[in-house]
Amino acid sequence: MTEMTSRSPSASMTDHYVVQHDRLDDQPLSVAIVDAVATFCDEEITALEPLHYTIDTDALERLFEPRAEGVRSDGSVVFEYNGCLVTVDAGGEIRVEEA
Repeated sequence: MTEMTSRSPSASMTDHYVVQHDRLDDQPLSVAIVDAVATFCDEEITALEPLHYTIDTDALERLFEPRAEGVRSDGSVVFEYNGCLVTVDAGGEIRVEEA
């Protein structure tokens, strides 16, 4: 996962936070989402409600996982989590902003 903003975890909350998730990496997309939200909110990951209380994480992983014909090239999912609006797109971008 590559950070695409200059916001550091200890900085004050900005209007959004964007990271790039490598779909071919070993880190699950759901873990990258929780990490991005925790960073944006300046909270410990363990302080957040489990992501699967908000969205079906298995379905989310399957939606964006690499397929035999390659990786999905378009589409996105938007949902609220921990008071944030989270957008995940087919290119691997995770965008977190205030809901």
